[in-house]
Amino acid sequence: MLTVIQANSQAVPAADRGLAYGDGLFETIRMSGQKALLRQHHLRRMASDAARLGIPADVDDLDRELTRAARRLGPPDDNHSWILKLILTRGNGGRGYRPPQNPEPHLIASSATLPPLPGPEGVVARCSSFPLTVNPKLAGIKTLNRLQQVMASREFTGAEWELIMKDGADHLVEGTRTNLIARLGDCWVTPPASSVAVAGVMRQYVMERLVLAGETVLERPLPADLAAREDLRGFYLLNSVFGVVAVRSFEGADLPVDGTLATICGPIETLE
Repeated sequence: MLTVIQANSQAVPAADRGLAYGDGLFETIRMSGQKALLRQHHLRRMASDAARLGIPADVDDLDRELTRAARRLGPPDDNHSWILKLILTRGNGGRGYRPPQNPEPHLIASSATLPPLPGPEGVVARCSSFPLTVNPKLAGIKTLNRLQQVMASREFTGAEWELIMKDGADHLVEGTRTNLIARLGDCWVTPPASSVAVAGVMRQYVMERLVLAGETVLERPLPADLAAREDLRGFYLLNSVFGVVAVRSFEGADLPVDGTLATICGPIETLE
């Protein structure tokens, strides 16, 4: 049984395992009125990743609760954009790490205003000194355990829009809130899903659209010296709220910027 908690008006129980242990996952969904961008991508990922964690969650139940949350929290204006956040936890579990055999999950819904969106001219990014370590058993899942990203975010100075985190092999893995994709020559390259902390729905959508457009997409590590590559034709940050964001400056180096990827992958077309 799925218990729904309205974060804007109800308290989360102190015994909730998401609060105590980060035992859960979440989706941050860009809304336009009552419609959601990449709705089915978000729902399928939440249900699939919940199954990987052993948290019972049916796609149809999540779909129904998303609709109810949108009606309850969203504006009546269909053209008004906002953010819906859904947090799914294992529910109450008492003291200790061992989860209950028959969990009763909590779905916590909250709303927020849409943050300012970056312009087509691109943004500034640099590397974080805080490394990203990914447990292969949890790779790609948007769990509530985001302490590495929190620590990396302490390095923001205000001069950059995003901080890029590297792994132990000095590869560029992902931003604190974004996935990465680069155009190298005639190929698009993105870090493998097995190496990222969050396999974002925008990342998945962009890869699908590129393949449909006849483009070559490779899942390979991105080198730390990406900005120095002579065949670099574009570096992009992917996020379900912000869409496709071009990087115009990385680690102090000017990068080429064009609208190719944004043209192929227009997320506003995915309102569902």
